[in-house]
Amino acid sequence: MCMFCHCDETKASTTTHVVTFEDCVVVIKNVPCLECVQCGESFFTDSVMENLDKIVNQARKTMGEVVITDYSRSIAA
Repeated sequence: MCMFCHCDETKASTTTHVVTFEDCVVVIKNVPCLECVQCGESFFTDSVMENLDKIVNQARKTMGEVVITDYSRSIAA
């Protein structure tokens, strides 16, 4: 169930996830998600959230101002 509009229906989709911290922005494209068919809000499974945490932690180590990556390429590495 969607936490925002309480719709019971979602569909498989992809989204772009953006994380900002201190002086760095991490953009992760093509992240698998469930999307609410009514309001469009995106939700991640637990395994996708774990992978996003790993990707963001790795990006933080690069110390770049902006890091842009693709989800599928990042979890394969």
